[in-house]
Amino acid sequence: MCSSSVSEFSPSTSSAMGLPREFHENCRKSLEQNFLKTFYQWAKDAALSVTNKIIESHSSVPEVKVCNATLRLMYQILNWEFRYSKGGGTRASINVFSDGIRVDNAFAKKTECVIVQPGASWCDVLLSSSHVGWLINLYSSVRQKFDLEGYWLDCPVAVSARKLIVQLCSLAGEIFPSNNAQMREQHLLLLLSGVLPWIDPPDVISKEIEEGRSGSEMIDGCRALLSIGTVTTPVVFDQLLRSLRPFGTLTLLSMLMGEVVKVLMANSTDEETWSYEARDILLDTWTTLLASMDGSGGNAWLPPEGMHAAASLFSLIVESELKVASASATTEDDADCLASVSAMDERLGSYALIARAAVDATIPFLAKLFSDRVARLHQGRGTVDPTETLEEAYSLLLIIGHVLADEGEGETALVPDALQSHFVDVVEANNHPVVVLSSSIIKFAEQCLDAEMRSSIFSPRLMEAVIWFLARWSFTYLMLVEDCNLGSNQLQSLPSRACLFTFFNEHNQGKFVLDIIVRISLTSLMSYPGEKDLQELTCFQLLHALVRRRNICFHLLSLDSWRNLANAFANDKSLFLLNSVSQRSLAQTLVLSAYGMQSSDASNQYVKDLMAHMTSSLVDLTNNSDLKNLAQQPDIIMLVSCVLERLRGAASATEPRTQRAIYEMGLSVMNPVLRLLEVYKHESAVIYLLLKFVVDWVDGQLSYLEAHETAVVINFCMSLLQIYSSHNIGKISLSLSSTLLNEAKTEKYKDLRALLQLLSHLCSKDMVDFSSDSIETQSTNISQVVYFGLHIITPLITLELLKYPKLCFDYFSLISHMLEVYPETLAQLNNDAFSHVLTTVDFGLHQQDVDIVTMCLRALKALASYHYKEKNAGNSGLGSHAAGHTDPNGVFHEGILSRFLRTLLHFLLFEDYSTDLVSTAADALFPLILCEPNLYQGLGNELIEKQANPNFKTRLANALQVLTTSNQLSSSLDRLNYQRFRKNLNNFLVEVRGFLKTR
Repeated sequence: MCSSSVSEFSPSTSSAMGLPREFHENCRKSLEQNFLKTFYQWAKDAALSVTNKIIESHSSVPEVKVCNATLRLMYQILNWEFRYSKGGGTRASINVFSDGIRVDNAFAKKTECVIVQPGASWCDVLLSSSHVGWLINLYSSVRQKFDLEGYWLDCPVAVSARKLIVQLCSLAGEIFPSNNAQMREQHLLLLLSGVLPWIDPPDVISKEIEEGRSGSEMIDGCRALLSIGTVTTPVVFDQLLRSLRPFGTLTLLSMLMGEVVKVLMANSTDEETWSYEARDILLDTWTTLLASMDGSGGNAWLPPEGMHAAASLFSLIVESELKVASASATTEDDADCLASVSAMDERLGSYALIARAAVDATIPFLAKLFSDRVARLHQGRGTVDPTETLEEAYSLLLIIGHVLADEGEGETALVPDALQSHFVDVVEANNHPVVVLSSSIIKFAEQCLDAEMRSSIFSPRLMEAVIWFLARWSFTYLMLVEDCNLGSNQLQSLPSRACLFTFFNEHNQGKFVLDIIVRISLTSLMSYPGEKDLQELTCFQLLHALVRRRNICFHLLSLDSWRNLANAFANDKSLFLLNSVSQRSLAQTLVLSAYGMQSSDASNQYVKDLMAHMTSSLVDLTNNSDLKNLAQQPDIIMLVSCVLERLRGAASATEPRTQRAIYEMGLSVMNPVLRLLEVYKHESAVIYLLLKFVVDWVDGQLSYLEAHETAVVINFCMSLLQIYSSHNIGKISLSLSSTLLNEAKTEKYKDLRALLQLLSHLCSKDMVDFSSDSIETQSTNISQVVYFGLHIITPLITLELLKYPKLCFDYFSLISHMLEVYPETLAQLNNDAFSHVLTTVDFGLHQQDVDIVTMCLRALKALASYHYKEKNAGNSGLGSHAAGHTDPNGVFHEGILSRFLRTLLHFLLFEDYSTDLVSTAADALFPLILCEPNLYQGLGNELIEKQANPNFKTRLANALQVLTTSNQLSSSLDRLNYQRFRKNLNNFLVEVRGFLKTR
């Protein structure tokens, strides 16, 4: 009964009773404040009453079921999301927007623990009494009694007891007095003493499990360590065990995971056993303990014993990974061998944290391992099969890359603090362990430039690891800009840090290493034809990493190796065999490197020279008199596709410094693009490439163009849309088979996305414009193109297609953008097109994606405010679209604004949504109310009359009145009134949603 009450009184699991949300929340509050602790005490007392009988009996007795039920109830209560017992009795308001589901339970990973924070009032039940000691003694006594009966570990009462013990390990917050740190440590120590027999000694327990004993107790022990590590610091975590053992908890953690790793090495099977789960939990424990230290500066070190434990564990982990890598060389299953470089990224990231906790030992250890593998490869050349050693070198490169550098995607990559703060005795850069390790790998990678070495050692798979490592390493260490990589203030004066930062800078070895990396990149592209993964890594990661640093660009353009790469790109036919992603990325990278030229003129000339061959090939092809027949040849289709990908890559690299050259590049191929659009009307892949090039080019150029240049681009876009429409490109024949229909939908989806993006970019000209001319004339032209584009696209957009997330986002991005800039354009659409657009907006309002809903609300705001302002100015606004009408059957249909006022009010009052939407919804609701005041009044009266409770009726009537009158709100759609209405709406929803929304 108590368990059902706890479940029923939680809003997320309460039964649908048709009662207000406020009622459910008040029930929850009442249960938490007045009964929950009492239920827990009852459960505890009931369990205590049967404990002795369970312990004294020699077989299963009925009291075991009672005990199990009480343990489960206590566990359920501790899983409650405490809101009203915390904060010293401060009032917690009802969340009237959420559905009450606890986020940490709904979305938690399997190895994450839920922090239990019941508040100070629970101290007497959970801490001051002997509750924890009783629970541990109960489990230990019964465990000892039934030790020989292996099934007991998985029986319900044992599982329930362990779950409760693990849950108590994650106790945190105000239940522990702020002035009594020892209470928390004593609590954790008591729990650890109870958990210790489950996991120590690790070798004995793992052997028993391998011989048939259940691994569930060991797994729960690992979870307990994770919970303890989550609520405490590494230093406190390590100290806990010292009063029970001659070593710290970190050493136990290392021993435990070491044993698990040994079991994994011994049992190399695809079947996931207990050891896989234990490894994941223990890795998460290390990550939890070390992640905060990794970015906190050089002072946050583990104690010496902890460092030794981490070093020992890391050594064992690497040994395990190398064994797996070596074994994979002789297996026929290529699933692991063909996995991407980043497949093990999360696990390798955890390994890196362990290595950085003991870098004084792990960096030299990795350097020795790598040197040994390189020496082994050289010694066995031509006489010994190198496959196993190559796989080990591959694995080492991935591990070392994670240890030395973090992923720099989207942010400036910093040298890890642990590598900056250690090795304090090093005064010469040549002797710095990080420099030694990095240099050995670069020297090894350089050997791939030799054709004989390349054929005997550098397999495509090993080259993938080499390229991946160089990309990650170069973005962190190569030609560091000191201001961007300062790290912690305490580290800046260390001589060892200066050694690390200066060795690979532009005044030392930086330019030499940069040249090696570029030559290796060119080799990987030219000497490994058909190796798609290797080429994508080279173009998209390594080369792109080089040009992300402006200071490196200045040196790139002075290198003969970079000029050779640019020349090969422009003239070497072998590079035309790269796949589309690599073509586009390589073009983008080469254009971005133009930043390194001394002047803007020089940068533009560099881009012109680089892309001249691409543009001239398209022009020459489309001028051929036999184009229609010539264009259908497979090699010509491939050439056109390749050139378009390169043009698209160059267009996406547009910057102010190179904008003029890229504009002229696009200008020179306008007519060829239109010609190819006609010729390839049945080649959907080529059509898509044409559209995507135009989209990226327009996006990069439009904001910089003067009025006459903008007119040229707009006329070109209009011609493109007309050709696309005239050839019925994008339409689907209903007679197609189901397979062909699905393929056609996919192609249509891609085309539509491109056209939506094109129209959105055109709309943006009025919002982001760096030109010096007036935009009045071009605004008119742009609105005409957008209007024409909408007529083409609108019939093709179905609710089925809007289920594609990317298409859905692009579509609503255009609609909201267009209505904000050109609301009159939508008003000019015919009734069918207008109705279709607004039907999709209604569809978007009910999506789960907050961004989609936000864009739909912005569209409604723009539509309603346009109509309101136009009507006040004496114009028709939306005209017939806003007015209701009666159809031939005598049925009255509301105007579009009336319909959306009704829809939006229902959404705000009765549906679940994020609080982030309230302000945007207020901005849409305010002009809708001003446009339809009578309907708003009528809807409010309907709501009031539906309330059977007189108190609710009064509260709702007052709230509706206050919504439109408080805060000096007026009927002007200005910034101040929008702000006032947002505040009014938020207060209104807090007041009424609690009793209007029922469950």
